[in-house]
Amino acid sequence: MAKTIKVMIVDDSILVRQVLSRMLASDPSITVIGTACDPIDARNKMEREWPDVLVLDIEMPRMDGISFLTQIMRDHPTPTIICSSLAEKGGQISLDALAAGAVSVISKPKSGVKQFLEDLAVDLCQSVHAAASANLKALLPKESGGGATQSFVAAKRAVLPPVLAPNRPKFTADVMLPLLRNAPILRAGERFVAIGTSTGGTQALEAVLTRLPEDTLGLVVVQHMPENFTGMFTQRLDGQCKIQVREARDGDRVQRGVALIAPGGKHMMVKRAGAQYKVEIRGGPPVSRHTPSVDVLFRSVANAAGPNALGVIMTGMGDDGAVGLKEMHEVGASTIAQDEATCVVFGMPKEAIKLGAADDVLPLDKIPEAIVGYTRNPK
Repeated sequence: MAKTIKVMIVDDSILVRQVLSRMLASDPSITVIGTACDPIDARNKMEREWPDVLVLDIEMPRMDGISFLTQIMRDHPTPTIICSSLAEKGGQISLDALAAGAVSVISKPKSGVKQFLEDLAVDLCQSVHAAASANLKALLPKESGGGATQSFVAAKRAVLPPVLAPNRPKFTADVMLPLLRNAPILRAGERFVAIGTSTGGTQALEAVLTRLPEDTLGLVVVQHMPENFTGMFTQRLDGQCKIQVREARDGDRVQRGVALIAPGGKHMMVKRAGAQYKVEIRGGPPVSRHTPSVDVLFRSVANAAGPNALGVIMTGMGDDGAVGLKEMHEVGASTIAQDEATCVVFGMPKEAIKLGAADDVLPLDKIPEAIVGYTRNPK
């Protein structure tokens, strides 16, 4: 008989505890071993039976969730999902919670919580499964036994996972743009790099972007994140990198030495403009349950650039970007998937590899080198 995932729910709202317990109980492979109204109560119960996954609120009596998470990650690292109305605001307190090592986050509203969580049931269970299989060593700084680079030892290390949205139909990139299967193969013009990532991706992006020289080819990046976080994330990266890092705006040119990060809540696509490329920022339904979607970005790159691009898919839950990377591969683009050992969640890269979409499978610390190599020596 398969082992079930043991979950502890910590929230000061009895309604939230009841609804979360019922939603998780709908999955036969998940067992809620207990609930607690605050971290002190939770720790006492966890000492008797330690959970595989912790679902944790931020604002609670006796001890706040951030302090508790920091304590847990120091003493007994445990995959943790933040479930809090404070996360909805996208403020510093949310970044602090995520920096403490949460694997994923659910931004619950202050009103209509019961219906919201019920609508979220499938994604909530999927998030628990992903958290249970997360590679925490890829999140922890070196002194805690993890394999993160030195840049992540900083106090404001933000490990921003995707914010889950209520269940919706799983649209493909077709709802945003068609795949131009007979598009001419254009080798003239500029080249660039397209990157897609999700859970654990801000850490992975920091590890990659901070190691790129100023003359690196232009980069377009989709990191699953809510809109309120994109600006803060890009500003922090911009201050750490030799290249410029900006939140993408509609019409921005893809150019050397600049990384354009898709704004949260919008899709980003690449369009050809003569020998150059520009980005188009558009609203639209979630694709592969995400906005922005990696599949949308990668398909647009396949259509617009053909072999003139390098596609990189990194750590993340689910399969967003796998089909898009395959589409890039089929039109002659170079493609890379991050390896399992260095992923926080080996979901997106795994699916891309299964499709035969990746030319190379590389550990995180080899990806910057590969991007520099592509910059200097196109295939």
